[in-house]
Amino acid sequence: MSAPSIPNLLSSRGRGGGRGGLRSRRGGALPSGSRADTAIQGTDTDAAVSRMSAVDLGYLTDPYAKYFISQMDGPNPRRLPIINRGTYTRTQALDNLIDAFIATDGSDALKSTRQIISLGAGTDTRPFKLFNSSDSSHIIYHELDFDVTSKKKLQLVRGIPVLSKILTDISTNDTGSWTSHPAAGGEYHAHGIDLRSLQDENQLPGLRSDVPTLILSECCLCYVQRAESERVIQYFTSRISNLSIVLYEPMHLDDAFGDTMVSNLAARHISMPGLQAYRNAKDQIGRLIGAGFSTAKYMTIDDAWEDWVSQDEKERVHQLEGLDEVEEWKLLAGHYIVAWGYRGEGFTRMWNIKGK
Repeated sequence: MSAPSIPNLLSSRGRGGGRGGLRSRRGGALPSGSRADTAIQGTDTDAAVSRMSAVDLGYLTDPYAKYFISQMDGPNPRRLPIINRGTYTRTQALDNLIDAFIATDGSDALKSTRQIISLGAGTDTRPFKLFNSSDSSHIIYHELDFDVTSKKKLQLVRGIPVLSKILTDISTNDTGSWTSHPAAGGEYHAHGIDLRSLQDENQLPGLRSDVPTLILSECCLCYVQRAESERVIQYFTSRISNLSIVLYEPMHLDDAFGDTMVSNLAARHISMPGLQAYRNAKDQIGRLIGAGFSTAKYMTIDDAWEDWVSQDEKERVHQLEGLDEVEEWKLLAGHYIVAWGYRGEGFTRMWNIKGK
């Protein structure tokens, strides 16, 4: 299989549900309403199809994803095995790091309240899974995305009993934000905001600066210009002492496949400045150190499959669908990276996870 015909994992980047064009693509890459912005928002359909394909086939368990995908177009299409494996591995990799952050043990100086800030979150289902847990009282969860996307998510939560039983006691304000005090405890905040406009404290009601915090950017910051990405991260590093970050992004790697990714995006009127600014793992690690994180690690998606997925789980996944295109899988998965870093206290378990 030649590089131009290899599927692109960007089509499977939606974390938890997003779906059917309901979600803006990752926190404001371009001015709302522009042609390019509309194209980026349209990738939600790809994300929805890929996520539901992985769920339908048994790769992942996500009881909430179906509520964020349109049922008007008939049965959900099945993705190629290589895409299903990519969706599975990316999800497992991010969950691995986030779960370690939430579960940080008593050896840390700050071990109770945990805050997660999800950039460009859209209709991600992770909050529903976390707040449906019996041990979520220590979690503060913030989601940031365009105002129209945040409002649509609110409409869905209010209209679907399964969701409204999790995110309960909802209140709204005139800043484009809405808040829930989930039945299982903790706090949830949704902020309708363009990430590029972050400037002052009042834009994110409920943000804490005194607790260990994780910033999550799953194919979000790669859609904004490098200077804008740096400003977004600096907004949080200037306010929160005990801070970690997890990034999931593609890498160019200066090869034919990287050129193909850029061409495929351009054909859909989508620009991804981060793909050019941070072309390899060294660039991503330098980015985090330069942003003020004292230590940083990474794994490619190929690395995560090999080192973070147990042999039994690999066999289970292989039994769902055999994967004959091993070389193509390694090429594809090698072009995607999970990078994470931290500074301060509260990240012991997270940092003990194997990385490069």
